Amino acid sequence: MWAVSGSGCRWLGAGGALAVTLGGYAAGALPVVGGGALWAPRGGAAGTAGAVLAALGLTLLVAAWWRYGVLLARGAAGGVLGTLAAWAAPLLVAPPLHSADVYSYIAQGAMVLEGHDVYGAGPSVLGPGQLGADAAASVGGNWTDTPAPYGPVFLLLAEAVVKLTGGAVVPAVLLLRLVAVGALALLVWAVRGFGKGDGALWLAVLNPLLLVHVVGGTHNDGLMAGLMLAGVLLAVRGRWVLGSVLVGCAVMVKSPAAVALLFVAVIVARRGGLLKGLLLPPAVAGAVAAGASLVSGTGFGWLGTQSVAGAIHTPLSLTSDLGLALGELVADDPEPVKAVVQKLGLLAAVVIIAVLAWRAYRGRIDPVLGLGYGLLALVALSPMVQPWYLLWGTVAVAAVAWHSRAGQVLAVLSAALVYETQPSGSTPWYGFVAAVLVLALGAVWLRRNRWPTTAVACPAEPAPPARRTAGTPG
Repeated sequence: MWAVSGSGCRWLGAGGALAVTLGGYAAGALPVVGGGALWAPRGGAAGTAGAVLAALGLTLLVAAWWRYGVLLARGAAGGVLGTLAAWAAPLLVAPPLHSADVYSYIAQGAMVLEGHDVYGAGPSVLGPGQLGADAAASVGGNWTDTPAPYGPVFLLLAEAVVKLTGGAVVPAVLLLRLVAVGALALLVWAVRGFGKGDGALWLAVLNPLLLVHVVGGTHNDGLMAGLMLAGVLLAVRGRWVLGSVLVGCAVMVKSPAAVALLFVAVIVARRGGLLKGLLLPPAVAGAVAAGASLVSGTGFGWLGTQSVAGAIHTPLSLTSDLGLALGELVADDPEPVKAVVQKLGLLAAVVIIAVLAWRAYRGRIDPVLGLGYGLLALVALSPMVQPWYLLWGTVAVAAVAWHSRAGQVLAVLSAALVYETQPSGSTPWYGFVAAVLVLALGAVWLRRNRWPTTAVACPAEPAPPARRTAGTPG
């Protein structure tokens, strides 16, 4: 039937993306001021109708994506790049979707441009009439007084956007979306470079979680992931200096990309010796970080703001939920207990990442796959977790092992988590219900279906000739 063919999936998903976009004009994360008539907040029946339309469109997009993946796994479909263009195109003109973070980006860019200490204060320092004030008025309540947790490379981009647009909300959002599209293109290049075919692109970049949150929501996680994966690919190809530069830039967007630096070091160490791997890639990335901090004029304040997000409780953080529950049971004030559990979670993540890096060095797991697993462990054990954080590790796993059981599990999680937030950026109870329902359906599917798989050895990073026999499938 046409509706379940590769071509049918392409146009079904495009229709879903269009419905998400149209619904967003009534129910998206619209600016409080500065949006003009087209992006003006709408409530009542219009807002409800927009939310319903967006939800139906999202479901069509997820269903089309899922069916498309099944066809790719069977070798019965192709043309992923054309499908990506058809699905992403409607989202390019949407208002911000599923998050108001883009307003923080604009406000922080204005703060840098105006000489405010972006690592010492939040967007609330921008008063009425000041550059970036309209964007600051639309920043979510939790983030109004929160210093920027982002690195100077991203803040330089945000500053440039504000300078080019004068801080006007709509042009600034659309220009930041072009940055997100550039990140998407970089991800496509990097994923294709690992040579696992259209299926890898399906899980990594055609993923509705990425389309909705990176293209629709303009989250800078896409830029971090694109720079990070491109840097790792270059390291795999022997160009580790440039690869370390890109990973350093990724860290200067968001700090979790530092995990990739460890695996670049592993790749270099397996070819040139342990000392070279431990010293040179970190030195290159460190030089990038120092240079960006000095050139941006923001200094090294980013070193002190990496924990600010952890102060905000998100229901997807297992360690925060567990810590809060234990604190309620054993103490009058649950916060100290929660903080201890959060720190133990991060320590556990560090241990897992270190073990994965050691296994990659010994040739027991593909370094890129180890990176993916390490980032997933970091997300699972972090004190603050947002749905789109799943993409950090998913893009790496997809690049080398999309057809594995892990790839299937990540596909199910992606399909579920895309429902957790609403187009307005809110997280009502029914979003969690929808996510759990999709997760349950996905679990049933996982038990009954297994995609054709191949052993994932270390094709991306062969051992030197003298040690070639040491490598075994991971």
